[in-house]
Amino acid sequence: MDSFDYVIVGAGSAGSVLANRLSEDPAVTVCVLEAGPSDWHPFIHIPAGFMYTLVNPRVNWLYSSEPSEWTGGRRIAAPRGKTLGGSSSINGHIYNRGQRLDFDGWAQRGNRGWGYADVLPYFRRTEQRIADAPDAVDETFRGHEGKLPITDLDWRDPLCEAFIEGAVQMGIPRNRDYNGTMQAGVSYVQRVIRNGRRVSAARAFLHPAMKRPNLTVRTHAQATEIVLEGKRATGVRYRKGGRGGKQLEVRANKEVILCGGTVNSPQLLQVSGIGPAPLLQSLGITVKHALPGVGENLRDHYAPRFVARVKNAMSINERSHGLRLVGEVLKYAATRKGLLALNPTLIYVFWKSDERVDNYDLQLTFTPASYKEGVQSTLDDFPGMTIASWQQRPDSTGYVRVRSADPFEAPVIQPNYLAAESDRRVLLAGMKLARRLLGSQALSKYYDREEFPGAEKQSDDDLLTAAKQRGTTTFHLMGSCRMAPDNDPTAVVDDELRVRGLKGLRVVDASIMPTMPSANLNASVLMIAEKASDMIRGRPALEAAALKD
Repeated sequence: MDSFDYVIVGAGSAGSVLANRLSEDPAVTVCVLEAGPSDWHPFIHIPAGFMYTLVNPRVNWLYSSEPSEWTGGRRIAAPRGKTLGGSSSINGHIYNRGQRLDFDGWAQRGNRGWGYADVLPYFRRTEQRIADAPDAVDETFRGHEGKLPITDLDWRDPLCEAFIEGAVQMGIPRNRDYNGTMQAGVSYVQRVIRNGRRVSAARAFLHPAMKRPNLTVRTHAQATEIVLEGKRATGVRYRKGGRGGKQLEVRANKEVILCGGTVNSPQLLQVSGIGPAPLLQSLGITVKHALPGVGENLRDHYAPRFVARVKNAMSINERSHGLRLVGEVLKYAATRKGLLALNPTLIYVFWKSDERVDNYDLQLTFTPASYKEGVQSTLDDFPGMTIASWQQRPDSTGYVRVRSADPFEAPVIQPNYLAAESDRRVLLAGMKLARRLLGSQALSKYYDREEFPGAEKQSDDDLLTAAKQRGTTTFHLMGSCRMAPDNDPTAVVDDELRVRGLKGLRVVDASIMPTMPSANLNASVLMIAEKASDMIRGRPALEAAALKD
């Protein structure tokens, strides 16, 4: 049996960072188990390849959520990366940290060392901010020495410019750096693309470290069980090559670190006998450590979309077919620019659902393209543009629960979208703001008509029905192995990310987030892993940032 000091399960964003940081010490040995293949596929690295990887079973677990009332009985796709880099190899390339109050809220819940002043140095350590202009960088908050390049969108389009102008006319200011002092405003996105290629966590962190002799990375190696000796994790069993592959075991001399993500980490804990006792007993799984919160507290951002038909301009829809597409392919091959270098969302808006609320609780996105059935995989046949909106900090919670003792069977994923009345209230405000933005004076030159849900749909009930019909995930599942103090019955890990009641076992990924950040998740996952690496190595935390109130 092979043995290493640390065994990391999952080579996604967190696993890639930890593999790099832990293997910096030549006296330490590290093994990473990744269920998927290497990240060789060209569509991983071409930004527009997002449209392909979103539905490709070679690099995607292709999970889906359970039907629910507020999805109109539909299953919602829940893509998760299954390759080196994990979801950072198939996501929408966006870099978005969230708001100060998100992380201060984590600390106020009793998670020591997780306030914004504490985590900001780790955000900065992760990134290499490369801006297109000096005023696009808020130096107090940004880093320049990290491994992950954060660049500005360098593509301009009449529809995008008109949309931004319309937002400004409505009182929403331009914000050159939504990852700086203040998130609120309208801006082009910041992204993890450099020289026309995706920079996943694997490219930034894992591949450079794989040259080290003390780091071993095993692909096509799906973890099937955490090995426990009493109340200590001592290793991981896995199958090489999938269900029919050879069962192997690797021993962890110091720690097992789960980085499987919001779906796979609680699933592995549960099939290993760690989780809610009634659930495990009902499935014939021996309870080795009862922990009621494993799989609970699941949340996601749920986004209805407005689609409008475009006039007097060309949208991405028309540019993505026939000879125009051939031209774009040739352009990308020669210059690494053009449509193939774009991410799926081009503009962000952060705003309030009501001027009386204290914080910015809405996020909206705009792109000069539209997708059939509201899913970002097939473009419409007509010239279109889309604006999506969602509640930044949803109150609705759900769960991840295994269906059986079989680690190869996809678990039950139930986010309970819009179950909380507060989420529906904020969602309606976001939808109404989205419609006003599409109807702005600046955009009127290009706005033909509303295709979905349709201008005749005006009442709150009409809009909620539209949200049921075409709302979808933003791919931001989190919270299923919640970090919380002892007095929280849903706590799975403590504030050093150690699984409660066990030794030698941590969880480091989006599943530990106590509450939803006002953001896409990848930036925060990278931060969490950077911070965890210091904890695991026994290093003092970086000095907290000095911030003004």
